Amino acid sequence: MLATALGAVLERHLERATPADLGLWTLRGLEVLEPLLKAEVQSGSLVLRADDHSLAARPLPPAADLKTGINPAFSDNAMAAEAIAQPLAQSLATLFELAWRASPALRRAGPERMLRSGFEELFNHLDPYSRYLTPEEAGAARVRRVGQVGLGLRLAVGRRDEVVLTAITAIGPAAEARLQPGDRVLAIDGQPVSGRDLAAAAALLEGPAGTEVTLRLQRGNRRFAARLLRSLLAPETVQAERRDDILWIRLENFSNATDRHLMEALTEALRPGLAASRLRGVVLDLRGNRGGLLGQAVAVAGAFLSGGIVARTAGRHPDAVRTYLASSIDLAQGLPLVVLVDGRTASAAEIVAAALADRGRAVLVGSATTGKGLIQVVLPLPNGGELLVTWSRVLAPLGWPIQGLGVLPALCTSLGPEATARGLARLRLRDPPMALPIARERAARPPVPASEIAALRDTCPPAEGRPADAALAAQLLAEPEAYATALGNAGAQR
Repeated sequence: MLATALGAVLERHLERATPADLGLWTLRGLEVLEPLLKAEVQSGSLVLRADDHSLAARPLPPAADLKTGINPAFSDNAMAAEAIAQPLAQSLATLFELAWRASPALRRAGPERMLRSGFEELFNHLDPYSRYLTPEEAGAARVRRVGQVGLGLRLAVGRRDEVVLTAITAIGPAAEARLQPGDRVLAIDGQPVSGRDLAAAAALLEGPAGTEVTLRLQRGNRRFAARLLRSLLAPETVQAERRDDILWIRLENFSNATDRHLMEALTEALRPGLAASRLRGVVLDLRGNRGGLLGQAVAVAGAFLSGGIVARTAGRHPDAVRTYLASSIDLAQGLPLVVLVDGRTASAAEIVAAALADRGRAVLVGSATTGKGLIQVVLPLPNGGELLVTWSRVLAPLGWPIQGLGVLPALCTSLGPEATARGLARLRLRDPPMALPIARERAARPPVPASEIAALRDTCPPAEGRPADAALAAQLLAEPEAYATALGNAGAQR
């Protein structure tokens, strides 16, 4: 476990770290569980102390390796990382074993908790997003990446602590059984359920795809049973509605089917018979969207672009350096596009927003976004767990880093209604209010000083989306000159 994890960090992490640092940080994870232990580096060795006396010391890899993290004598990074990770892991494993013997607290915690604490302390020093997933957490994460084994329903607590169905997905076992929101769930597989322990009721619904679960329900005065077959459901991430001659699309996150559902929504809205000329534009709502799959972000942005760059990634590992291109077809047929963002718009959603703004394809409305522009590679571990290692940073099409900065909107709504009204008035006068901070952001190159990040984000502080944001989007689409002025904040790269 330790050799695999440390080798991955040495080879792939965005920032170079010495074996001495990696060993010390991992060993200090034991201090979290047993405060009497102290870890330090002395004379080329990892030293573990207990009650102010030395418990043990084990050597670090040769001093030549400590200077660079990867010995330049090795031509292959993977071989170099393994050559350092193996002896480092052996030293750590010996110290873990000795600490286990010496500490009742560690024996109570158990080996898995010791490893997890070591990994957590290691990643605390590296970046905010690298992390270790236990086998159980890794399994759940894999399910989220490819869909969810489920029934197409959601439970909630009703009156008098009843368990009720609060939502039914349009396609799924619950919809096929003609269940309805508001149906009361009396029992699951013969076990009575109560809203006082909703988690236990939800746990009874879980199970492998292809297995059945029986629900005893009540609708009005009628009681009935429904047998549902658990299936692999792709999460519903796209909501589309044509209203007031505008196509409103909301993306909840970026799962493995988001691009397909978005393309279906665009194709349906613009199909022959529904005259495209009647559509004034499209509003893409990314507020609260915490991201998801990078490939899906590229595909979603590409649905509104006619080729060209969506994003670049840069990292220390050769495979982390990539350029992502859009397809050659704008499925929205060049219709005016407004993207709603807020302080909770993150990761893949920020990639989409940055690409569409940089390419001059969309006007952004809302607040500065989260600023999560680091990419993790998922690496399997021998115990069935996973390691998420940050190995690259995302650069917008014009070359500036999303990490820390986030994406600034052309019309800011987080400074209050009066400031928003002044911003809209300036757009009508062809005076874009966010032109200067957006220009400064797009001129930034990593590493960006913390003072510059703070100054730029203060021009439109991150905040939760406001109900008025949608009305502002519609207003911009109704005023072509104001829209064009806001769009002028974007780069001219097409």
